Amino acid sequence: MRVPSRSPRQQSGAPVPYAAPARRRAVSRLPRSVPAAVPDLDAYRDAVAELLVEVSALVGASSTKARQVLIDQRLREPAIATVLDATSQGLIGARETLLLEMARYQPNERSSAGDLTALVRIYLLSRIDVMWWRDASTFLTDTEVHRSAELIDLEWLRRRDLLRFRYTEQPRTIVGRGVRALRRRVLPDATPRTAGLLFRQARREVVALLNDLGREFTAATPAGTPPLWVTSLVRSAEHQYRLRRLGYAAMVPSGHCLGWAADVEMAWYGRFGVRDVLAGLLLKRQEAGEINVVDEGQAWHICLAPSATPRLRRAYEAEMGI
Repeated sequence: MRVPSRSPRQQSGAPVPYAAPARRRAVSRLPRSVPAAVPDLDAYRDAVAELLVEVSALVGASSTKARQVLIDQRLREPAIATVLDATSQGLIGARETLLLEMARYQPNERSSAGDLTALVRIYLLSRIDVMWWRDASTFLTDTEVHRSAELIDLEWLRRRDLLRFRYTEQPRTIVGRGVRALRRRVLPDATPRTAGLLFRQARREVVALLNDLGREFTAATPAGTPPLWVTSLVRSAEHQYRLRRLGYAAMVPSGHCLGWAADVEMAWYGRFGVRDVLAGLLLKRQEAGEINVVDEGQAWHICLAPSATPRLRRAYEAEMGI
């Protein structure tokens, strides 16, 4: 199975320095696709997979210099360099950010990056998202997400039975958190172990994609299998930095902060024997060029390709009777 891929990204224009303060959001517009020659993403993913094998052999504290030399050399190879150079940060910016992420890395139970190799995988594969949406505007603050006309309220759709996937929201009160904790103690495996969505908004095209996947997953699995479960959707850059401070492997820039990415639960479906079925559906869509996939362990990150947005927008409008 090919190593899947993930996604972050940021505002158009000059790259924002690492951990830079949020800037005023530009007027929203649909980002354009990557111009001119499009990099070979199969070659990129293969090259990343080869790099990960070498990184895994240099995980010791005494190997810091050797890892830096390895990253310097391999990131300049054409298969990798063409993708990184097409991102808003460029090759040099992406290299410096990756080295900084590696230098700051501290394993913890919250992070999807269980070790340095996983961190490198998540970062590099997520650069595909950044390349695709290099001209997209970032949702900088929580308020921008809540007020955006580009996003649709999932609860409005759920109440009308227009969603083919499930999600849960983060509890907003002490009482809510207490009820969640009690439910987990009584029924520990009834739902995935996830904090839930802070924002229950999503782009219409992403809703159409997840509905498609939800229908496919239901058709391909035995009766009684839980529906597709989504653990994360749109985030603000403000929230992304909150997650970083808490120890999560929340990369910047991020496709979540553009509204084009989602995280889909994977590990929980192992107890139903259908994890590989879902993985196959996601990778098939990646092979078709519709999404980018990043294996983050418990959940897989997916990001919608710009070329797939017109079809999915039409699908959304047809499904909603618009």
